[in-house]
Amino acid sequence: MVDTDLMPIQSARSAAPVQLGFLGVGRIGRIRMGSLLADGRATAIAVCDASPEMASAARSLAPDAAIVASLDELIEAAPDGIVIATPSALHAAQAIRALDAGIAVFCQKPLARTAEEVAAVMKAAAEADRPLGIDLSYRHTEGMRTIKERIGRGEIGKVYAADLVFHNAYGPDRPWFYDAALSGGGCIMDLGIHLIDLLLWTLEFPPVDAVRADLFARGRRFRAEEGGVEDFAIATIGLADGAAARIACSWDLHAGRDAEIGATFYGESGSLALANVGGSFLDFTAELRRGTKTEIIASPPDSWGGRAGNAWLDALSSGEGFDRAIVRHQLAAEVIDRIYGR
Repeated sequence: MVDTDLMPIQSARSAAPVQLGFLGVGRIGRIRMGSLLADGRATAIAVCDASPEMASAARSLAPDAAIVASLDELIEAAPDGIVIATPSALHAAQAIRALDAGIAVFCQKPLARTAEEVAAVMKAAAEADRPLGIDLSYRHTEGMRTIKERIGRGEIGKVYAADLVFHNAYGPDRPWFYDAALSGGGCIMDLGIHLIDLLLWTLEFPPVDAVRADLFARGRRFRAEEGGVEDFAIATIGLADGAAARIACSWDLHAGRDAEIGATFYGESGSLALANVGGSFLDFTAELRRGTKTEIIASPPDSWGGRAGNAWLDALSSGEGFDRAIVRHQLAAEVIDRIYGR
Protein backbone atom coordinates (compact mmCIF):
# COMPACT_ATOMS: atom_id res chain seq x y z
CA MET A 1 0.00 0.00 0.00
CA VAL A 2 1.32 3.43 -0.90
CA ASP A 3 0.88 6.02 1.83
CA THR A 4 0.19 9.58 0.77
CA ASP A 5 1.92 11.60 3.45
CA LEU A 6 5.20 11.83 1.58
CA MET A 7 7.86 14.17 0.24
CA PRO A 8 9.85 16.57 2.42
CA ILE A 9 9.65 20.32 1.90
CA GLN A 10 12.15 23.07 2.51
CA SER A 11 11.79 25.74 5.22
CA ALA A 12 13.92 28.58 6.50
CA ARG A 13 16.79 27.51 8.72
CA SER A 14 16.84 28.44 12.39
CA ALA A 15 19.98 29.17 14.37
CA ALA A 16 19.50 26.43 16.97
CA PRO A 17 18.22 23.10 15.66
CA VAL A 18 15.27 21.61 17.52
CA GLN A 19 16.15 18.27 19.11
CA LEU A 20 13.74 15.48 18.19
CA GLY A 21 13.17 11.89 19.23
CA PHE A 22 11.49 9.43 16.86
CA LEU A 23 9.20 6.70 18.16
CA GLY A 24 8.41 4.21 15.41
CA VAL A 25 10.67 4.35 12.36
CA GLY A 26 9.15 1.91 9.92
CA ARG A 27 8.62 3.12 6.36
CA ILE A 28 6.19 5.89 7.32
CA GLY A 29 8.20 6.88 10.38
CA ARG A 30 11.33 7.28 8.26
CA ILE A 31 9.43 9.39 5.75
CA ARG A 32 8.40 11.68 8.62
CA MET A 33 11.96 11.70 9.84
CA GLY A 34 13.33 12.68 6.45
CA SER A 35 10.85 15.53 6.09
CA LEU A 36 11.57 16.99 9.50
CA LEU A 37 15.34 16.74 9.23
CA ALA A 38 15.59 17.85 5.60
CA ASP A 39 16.48 21.52 6.04
CA GLY A 40 18.60 21.41 9.19
CA ARG A 41 16.11 23.12 11.50
CA ALA A 42 15.86 19.91 13.53
CA THR A 43 18.22 17.15 14.55
CA ALA A 44 17.46 13.60 15.69
CA ILE A 45 19.00 12.78 19.05
CA ALA A 46 17.31 9.41 19.66
CA VAL A 47 15.38 6.72 17.82
CA CYS A 48 13.16 3.95 19.20
CA ASP A 49 11.48 1.08 17.37
CA ALA A 50 10.36 -2.42 18.37
CA SER A 51 12.30 -3.70 15.36
CA PRO A 52 16.10 -3.41 15.69
CA GLU A 53 16.30 -3.55 11.89
CA MET A 54 14.02 -0.52 11.51
CA ALA A 55 15.93 1.42 14.16
CA SER A 56 19.22 0.66 12.40
CA ALA A 57 17.75 1.71 9.05
CA ALA A 58 16.82 5.08 10.54
CA ARG A 59 20.48 5.71 11.32
CA SER A 60 21.01 6.37 7.61
CA LEU A 61 19.05 9.60 8.13
CA ALA A 62 20.62 10.44 11.49
CA PRO A 63 23.96 8.70 12.01
CA ASP A 64 24.56 10.41 15.36
CA ALA A 65 21.18 9.53 16.91
CA ALA A 66 21.17 7.12 19.82
CA ILE A 67 19.11 3.94 19.48
CA VAL A 68 17.07 3.42 22.65
CA ALA A 69 14.90 0.51 23.74
CA SER A 70 11.79 2.21 25.16
CA LEU A 71 9.70 5.35 25.28
CA ASP A 72 11.02 5.98 28.80
CA GLU A 73 14.57 6.00 27.47
CA LEU A 74 13.51 8.25 24.62
CA ILE A 75 12.03 10.71 27.12
CA GLU A 76 15.20 10.52 29.24
CA ALA A 77 17.15 11.73 26.21
CA ALA A 78 15.26 15.03 26.75
CA PRO A 79 14.22 15.94 23.21
CA ASP A 80 12.19 19.10 22.54
CA GLY A 81 9.66 16.99 20.64
CA ILE A 82 8.79 13.37 19.92
CA VAL A 83 7.44 12.14 16.57
CA ILE A 84 5.12 9.13 16.93
CA ALA A 85 4.55 6.66 14.08
CA THR A 86 3.56 3.48 15.92
CA PRO A 87 0.40 1.32 15.68
CA SER A 88 -2.76 3.33 16.38
CA ALA A 89 -3.61 1.62 19.66
CA LEU A 90 -0.42 3.03 21.18
CA HIS A 91 -0.76 6.65 20.07
CA ALA A 92 -2.83 8.11 22.91
CA ALA A 93 -0.87 6.59 25.79
CA GLN A 94 2.48 7.38 24.18
CA ALA A 95 1.49 10.97 23.39
CA ILE A 96 0.20 11.56 26.92
CA ARG A 97 3.36 10.07 28.44
CA ALA A 98 5.54 12.44 26.39
CA LEU A 99 3.35 15.49 27.03
CA ASP A 100 3.26 14.79 30.76
CA ALA A 101 7.06 14.94 30.61
CA GLY A 102 6.83 18.38 29.00
CA ILE A 103 7.75 17.19 25.49
CA ALA A 104 5.89 18.36 22.38
CA VAL A 105 4.29 15.67 20.17
CA PHE A 106 3.72 15.18 16.46
CA CYS A 107 1.61 12.07 15.81
CA GLN A 108 0.72 10.01 12.78
CA LYS A 109 -3.02 9.88 12.19
CA PRO A 110 -5.20 8.80 13.87
CA LEU A 111 -4.23 10.66 17.02
CA ALA A 112 -6.23 8.03 18.92
CA ARG A 113 -8.87 5.34 18.34
CA THR A 114 -11.83 7.08 19.99
CA ALA A 115 -13.04 10.58 20.83
CA GLU A 116 -12.46 9.83 24.51
CA GLU A 117 -8.81 9.01 23.85
CA VAL A 118 -8.44 12.10 21.66
CA ALA A 119 -9.85 14.29 24.44
CA ALA A 120 -7.36 12.81 26.90
CA VAL A 121 -4.44 13.70 24.61
CA MET A 122 -5.79 17.23 24.12
CA LYS A 123 -6.06 17.65 27.89
CA ALA A 124 -2.47 16.54 28.39
CA ALA A 125 -1.22 18.91 25.67
CA ALA A 126 -3.17 21.84 27.13
CA GLU A 127 -1.86 21.17 30.64
CA ALA A 128 1.71 20.86 29.39
CA ASP A 129 1.23 23.89 27.10
CA ARG A 130 3.24 22.16 24.38
CA PRO A 131 2.60 22.07 20.62
CA LEU A 132 0.59 19.05 19.47
CA GLY A 133 0.53 18.13 15.78
CA ILE A 134 -1.43 15.49 13.85
CA ASP A 135 -0.36 14.33 10.40
CA LEU A 136 -3.57 15.24 8.58
CA SER A 137 -1.60 15.94 5.44
CA TYR A 138 -4.32 16.61 2.85
CA ARG A 139 -5.14 19.95 4.47
CA HIS A 140 -1.72 21.03 3.28
CA THR A 141 -2.12 20.36 -0.45
CA GLU A 142 -2.20 23.56 -2.44
CA GLY A 143 -5.50 22.46 -3.95
CA MET A 144 -7.29 22.11 -0.60
CA ARG A 145 -5.79 25.33 0.73
CA THR A 146 -7.13 27.14 -2.32
CA ILE A 147 -10.57 25.50 -2.06
CA LYS A 148 -10.90 26.40 1.62
CA GLU A 149 -9.87 30.00 0.99
CA ARG A 150 -12.36 30.43 -1.87
CA ILE A 151 -15.20 28.87 0.10
CA GLY A 152 -14.34 31.13 3.01
CA ARG A 153 -14.68 34.26 0.90
CA GLY A 154 -18.02 33.08 -0.50
CA GLU A 155 -16.92 32.46 -4.08
CA ILE A 156 -19.46 29.66 -4.63
CA GLY A 157 -22.06 30.89 -2.16
CA LYS A 158 -23.32 28.73 0.68
CA VAL A 159 -22.09 25.14 0.50
CA TYR A 160 -25.08 22.81 0.70
CA ALA A 161 -23.46 19.47 -0.19
CA ALA A 162 -20.10 17.75 -0.42
CA ASP A 163 -18.83 14.46 -1.83
CA LEU A 164 -15.48 13.07 -0.67
CA VAL A 165 -13.81 9.79 -1.70
CA PHE A 166 -10.64 7.83 -1.01
CA HIS A 167 -10.63 4.47 -2.77
CA ASN A 168 -7.40 2.53 -2.62
CA ALA A 169 -6.51 -0.41 -4.86
CA TYR A 170 -4.25 -1.66 -2.06
CA GLY A 171 -4.75 -2.73 1.53
CA PRO A 172 -2.38 -2.08 4.44
CA ASP A 173 0.73 -4.25 4.59
CA ARG A 174 0.82 -4.63 8.39
CA PRO A 175 -1.40 -7.21 10.19
CA TRP A 176 -2.32 -4.85 13.03
CA PHE A 177 -4.40 -2.72 10.65
CA TYR A 178 -6.90 -5.61 10.46
CA ASP A 179 -7.22 -5.97 14.24
CA ALA A 180 -9.84 -3.52 15.53
CA ALA A 181 -8.33 -3.49 19.02
CA LEU A 182 -5.02 -2.29 17.61
CA SER A 183 -6.23 -0.07 14.77
CA GLY A 184 -9.51 1.29 16.12
CA GLY A 185 -11.19 0.45 12.80
CA GLY A 186 -10.62 -0.27 9.15
CA CYS A 187 -10.66 1.96 6.08
CA ILE A 188 -12.68 4.66 7.89
CA MET A 189 -9.98 5.01 10.53
CA ASP A 190 -7.15 4.79 7.99
CA LEU A 191 -8.51 6.76 5.02
CA GLY A 192 -11.92 8.13 6.01
CA ILE A 193 -10.33 10.18 8.78
CA HIS A 194 -8.72 12.32 6.06
CA LEU A 195 -12.08 12.86 4.35
CA ILE A 196 -13.93 13.72 7.57
CA ASP A 197 -11.15 16.11 8.54
CA LEU A 198 -11.20 17.81 5.13
CA LEU A 199 -14.97 18.23 5.28
CA LEU A 200 -15.00 19.76 8.75
CA TRP A 201 -11.81 21.81 8.37
CA THR A 202 -12.87 23.30 5.04
CA LEU A 203 -16.24 24.37 6.46
CA GLU A 204 -14.78 25.64 9.77
CA PHE A 205 -15.95 22.71 11.89
CA PRO A 206 -19.74 23.09 11.81
CA PRO A 207 -21.81 21.09 14.33
CA VAL A 208 -22.82 17.63 13.08
CA ASP A 209 -26.50 16.71 13.42
CA ALA A 210 -26.66 13.19 12.02
CA VAL A 211 -24.40 10.36 10.89
CA ARG A 212 -25.46 7.26 8.98
CA ALA A 213 -23.04 4.63 7.72
CA ASP A 214 -22.93 1.42 5.70
CA LEU A 215 -19.84 -0.72 6.27
CA PHE A 216 -18.69 -3.76 4.30
CA ALA A 217 -15.97 -6.39 4.59
CA ARG A 218 -15.02 -8.56 1.61
CA GLY A 219 -18.22 -7.58 -0.19
CA ARG A 220 -20.60 -8.36 2.66
CA ARG A 221 -22.17 -6.26 5.39
CA PHE A 222 -19.61 -5.77 8.13
CA ARG A 223 -20.52 -7.04 11.59
CA ALA A 224 -18.15 -6.03 14.37
CA GLU A 225 -19.08 -9.06 16.44
CA GLU A 226 -17.65 -11.31 13.72
CA GLY A 227 -14.22 -9.71 14.14
CA GLY A 228 -11.94 -7.92 11.73
CA VAL A 229 -12.52 -4.47 10.29
CA GLU A 230 -14.41 -2.90 7.39
CA ASP A 231 -12.73 -2.50 4.00
CA PHE A 232 -15.46 -0.42 2.29
CA ALA A 233 -17.56 2.33 3.83
CA ILE A 234 -20.12 4.93 2.83
CA ALA A 235 -21.26 7.50 5.38
CA THR A 236 -23.69 10.39 5.14
CA ILE A 237 -23.08 13.31 7.46
CA GLY A 238 -25.76 15.90 8.13
CA LEU A 239 -24.56 19.32 9.29
CA ALA A 240 -26.43 21.68 11.59
CA ASP A 241 -26.84 24.32 8.87
CA GLY A 242 -28.75 21.84 6.68
CA ALA A 243 -25.84 20.85 4.44
CA ALA A 244 -25.15 17.16 3.76
CA ALA A 245 -21.97 15.30 2.87
CA ARG A 246 -21.19 11.82 1.62
CA ILE A 247 -17.86 10.16 2.26
CA ALA A 248 -16.76 6.87 0.73
CA CYS A 249 -13.51 5.01 1.25
CA SER A 250 -12.07 1.55 0.73
CA TRP A 251 -9.11 -0.79 0.71
CA ASP A 252 -8.42 -3.32 -2.04
CA LEU A 253 -11.05 -1.86 -4.34
CA HIS A 254 -11.14 -2.77 -8.04
CA ALA A 255 -10.49 0.88 -8.81
CA GLY A 256 -8.77 0.44 -12.16
CA ARG A 257 -5.92 2.60 -10.86
CA ASP A 258 -3.83 2.97 -7.72
CA ALA A 259 -6.28 5.31 -6.03
CA GLU A 260 -9.28 7.55 -6.49
CA ILE A 261 -9.06 10.56 -4.18
CA GLY A 262 -11.35 13.57 -4.37
CA ALA A 263 -13.34 16.20 -2.53
CA THR A 264 -16.10 18.24 -4.17
CA PHE A 265 -18.00 21.05 -2.46
CA TYR A 266 -21.26 22.19 -4.06
CA GLY A 267 -22.38 25.76 -3.51
CA GLU A 268 -25.32 27.87 -4.64
CA SER A 269 -23.30 29.52 -7.44
CA GLY A 270 -20.65 26.94 -8.31
CA SER A 271 -18.57 24.04 -7.07
CA LEU A 272 -14.96 23.52 -6.06
CA ALA A 273 -13.28 20.14 -6.54
CA LEU A 274 -10.01 18.43 -5.69
CA ALA A 275 -9.04 15.30 -7.64
CA ASN A 276 -5.96 13.14 -7.91
CA VAL A 277 -4.33 12.93 -11.32
CA GLY A 278 -4.28 9.56 -13.09
CA GLY A 279 -4.58 7.52 -9.89
CA SER A 280 -1.63 9.28 -8.27
CA PHE A 281 -1.19 9.45 -4.49
CA LEU A 282 0.81 12.66 -4.86
CA ASP A 283 -0.52 14.82 -7.68
CA PHE A 284 -3.77 16.79 -7.43
CA THR A 285 -5.67 19.38 -9.37
CA ALA A 286 -8.28 21.76 -8.00
CA GLU A 287 -11.05 23.21 -10.13
CA LEU A 288 -13.68 25.91 -9.94
CA ARG A 289 -16.78 24.79 -11.83
CA ARG A 290 -19.71 26.90 -12.99
CA GLY A 291 -22.30 25.26 -15.20
CA THR A 292 -20.39 23.56 -18.03
CA LYS A 293 -17.23 25.65 -17.53
CA THR A 294 -14.15 24.60 -15.56
CA GLU A 295 -11.24 26.70 -14.35
CA ILE A 296 -8.11 25.01 -12.99
CA ILE A 297 -7.06 26.82 -9.82
CA ALA A 298 -4.25 24.53 -8.61
CA SER A 299 -2.16 21.86 -10.31
CA PRO A 300 1.05 19.84 -9.88
CA PRO A 301 3.85 20.01 -8.99
CA ASP A 302 3.19 20.52 -5.30
CA SER A 303 5.54 19.13 -2.63
CA TRP A 304 2.93 19.00 0.12
CA GLY A 305 3.70 15.81 2.03
CA GLY A 306 5.94 17.27 4.74
CA ARG A 307 3.98 20.45 5.43
CA ALA A 308 1.98 19.16 8.41
CA GLY A 309 5.14 18.15 10.25
CA ASN A 310 6.92 21.34 9.32
CA ALA A 311 4.01 23.44 10.59
CA TRP A 312 4.39 21.68 13.95
CA LEU A 313 8.16 22.21 13.80
CA ASP A 314 7.57 25.92 13.13
CA ALA A 315 5.51 26.18 16.31
CA LEU A 316 8.06 24.22 18.31
CA SER A 317 11.10 26.14 17.09
CA SER A 318 9.43 29.52 17.70
CA GLY A 319 8.57 28.64 21.29
CA GLU A 320 4.79 28.46 20.87
CA GLY A 321 2.64 26.58 23.35
CA PHE A 322 -0.57 24.60 22.92
CA ASP A 323 -2.80 25.85 20.10
CA ARG A 324 -6.38 25.45 21.27
CA ALA A 325 -7.63 25.36 17.67
CA ILE A 326 -6.50 21.74 17.45
CA VAL A 327 -9.19 20.78 19.99
CA ARG A 328 -11.68 20.98 17.12
CA HIS A 329 -10.23 17.69 15.86
CA GLN A 330 -12.32 16.03 18.57
CA LEU A 331 -15.35 16.64 16.34
CA ALA A 332 -13.85 14.41 13.64
CA ALA A 333 -13.16 11.73 16.25
CA GLU A 334 -16.79 11.96 17.43
CA VAL A 335 -18.02 11.47 13.86
CA ILE A 336 -15.86 8.36 13.54
CA ASP A 337 -17.29 7.03 16.84
CA ARG A 338 -20.79 7.53 15.43
CA ILE A 339 -19.92 5.77 12.19
CA TYR A 340 -18.80 2.78 14.23
CA GLY A 341 -21.85 2.97 16.48
CA ARG A 342 -19.80 3.76 19.56
